[in-house]
Amino acid sequence: MEKTVNQIKVQFLGAAGTVTGSKYLIEMPTRRLLIDCGLFQGLKELRLLNWQNLPVDAATIDDVILTHGHLDHVGYLPLLVKQGFHGNIYATEPTVEIAKLILLDSAKIQEEDAERANRFRYSKHEDAKPLYDTDEAEAVFPLFYPKPLKEWIDIGDNISFRFRYNGHILGASFIELKMEGKLMVFSGDIGRMEDPLLYTTECPEEADVLFIESTYGNRLHPVNSKKLLADEINKAAGRHGTIIIPSFAVERTQLLMHLLWELNKEKQIPPIPIYMDSPMGSHVLELFQRHLSWHKLSVDEATDMCRHIKIVQNQQETEELIQKKTAKIIIASSGMATGGRVLSYFEHYLGDSHATILLAGYQGEGTRGRALLDGASEIKMRGKFWPVKAEIAMIEGLSAHADQSELIHWLSKLKQQPAKLFIVHGEKDSALALSEKIKQTYHWESYIPKLNQTIIL
Repeated sequence: MEKTVNQIKVQFLGAAGTVTGSKYLIEMPTRRLLIDCGLFQGLKELRLLNWQNLPVDAATIDDVILTHGHLDHVGYLPLLVKQGFHGNIYATEPTVEIAKLILLDSAKIQEEDAERANRFRYSKHEDAKPLYDTDEAEAVFPLFYPKPLKEWIDIGDNISFRFRYNGHILGASFIELKMEGKLMVFSGDIGRMEDPLLYTTECPEEADVLFIESTYGNRLHPVNSKKLLADEINKAAGRHGTIIIPSFAVERTQLLMHLLWELNKEKQIPPIPIYMDSPMGSHVLELFQRHLSWHKLSVDEATDMCRHIKIVQNQQETEELIQKKTAKIIIASSGMATGGRVLSYFEHYLGDSHATILLAGYQGEGTRGRALLDGASEIKMRGKFWPVKAEIAMIEGLSAHADQSELIHWLSKLKQQPAKLFIVHGEKDSALALSEKIKQTYHWESYIPKLNQTIIL
């Protein structure tokens, strides 16, 4: 008698047709797993989804497995726990530490935003509430189970998984998941082939079912991003104003610090004071020093870099720095200007024609960063509109995401075509372009799922 193979279903609860909110529900008759558990960011219609419960009882989800610690991959966890989830959350050790920082930071920003909205009465709600608070973020922490790279972890019902090095940010991995005789591979966010701080990502060799991100599926990064950064700094310095660089606190901030430190040492940019204003960015620097095997930066390099770049310690120092009239470079979170310390600088410098806002990474649809990039004459912050008179510039090539050629290379070690290939985590044009490139290169068909779609494997 033939053995009955249980059906596997996958439901795309996020990062399908969009580049945010990564959540993939994997369902068998006896088991439910969630791969990543991220918040939606950007467009209002997407952000509103964060306030909805999952279309499945959270208490019936057995385990969550995380690819890395970015908010769009972990930020929904407090809500999942609030809805009744009580299983294990597996991730690499650096990802666990980064996720804790990200969740606390997210909760704090939401609490502050709600308090400010209530104080200045610019919310349409009578009593604005945070999506979740600090206590609810901390309720996630006891469920974390850090696991090493490359080691197969058995979680019952003949299901096992392992993490493999993926570049992108500290602790990031792609996931290989074995269940019902199938090997499923979830790319997470794939890092660069050549990164100043991180090692080259590994590539999968086998996959029956593969999910690949497509953030930059329709473009190539320039190879001279360090020179482009120097050129923009020099151009902005000629305006004798402040240079604000909105930055993601994890990896991008450390990369910018490293590049600016090198450019300063090499005398490729003027000796303008450089500041890093991101509490979480400071904590991540400490993680870099604790997890030396994950990256290329030595302790001595990190120490020297931090000697030459002033770390802003608190809100009072932020206010003092804002009032400084002299030229300066300020790296501040968040990277798409959706919240964080950078908004305080925007309030002061967006209307300054001598200032420069230097965007240094992907700007998602519906974010303030994307609005600036698209030439907005004003942007809304904290309940009011602010005119944009500062120079807006963009540095290409600093992204921690693989570009189209690197995504194609990531597939090159596969010994045979996956039975099913899903393109996720990308806006429509990016996903379509990657699908076409895969077809041209490998003659493989791929599928672009829709949000909330369920597919039987």
